[in-house]
Amino acid sequence: MEWLIIVLILMFVIAPVMWLKPSPKQKRQMALRDSARKQGVTIKMDKPPLHHFRGTMPAYRWYYPQDAPGPTFVLLREGSASEALELYHAGWRWRIAPLRTLPDNATEPFKALLERLPQDALVIESTPRSLTLWWWESQNAERFSTYLDDFNQLKNALGGLSDKPVSKPLGTQHPERRF
Repeated sequence: MEWLIIVLILMFVIAPVMWLKPSPKQKRQMALRDSARKQGVTIKMDKPPLHHFRGTMPAYRWYYPQDAPGPTFVLLREGSASEALELYHAGWRWRIAPLRTLPDNATEPFKALLERLPQDALVIESTPRSLTLWWWESQNAERFSTYLDDFNQLKNALGGLSDKPVSKPLGTQHPERRF
């Protein structure tokens, strides 16, 4: 009987320690996020630009240079979008379309990337500050790294295509004019 009591006490001591141990999914996500951060991607849990969505979702961000802001658009996977939205390419619809047509050096790589992204990638958003992928992190770090060059190329092609012109400080607009 004493042994049974000792075993039960040990189980009560060990059980909480086992709950603190990360699951295989958590280990994969931690490795994925660490790898992405090392390659310049910023990861944040945030509310995605989806209607009727509660909670947060992982957002992977590539920042545009400060002097070359990007265009504004939101592209949704067809399963998360209304049929009233304009179809763009390969099951993606514009929620907010860019004001100007994207240049050819951005359009072709962008369409190729859209065809390759996993099904849990739901939103691609561009703001003047960043290009963001909203997804549920279904893949491992090695597989995700195959998208990094495409996202960097897209970020570089979209940089400087802001819907609003970059304003410069008053003193630097016309340096040759002095009053």
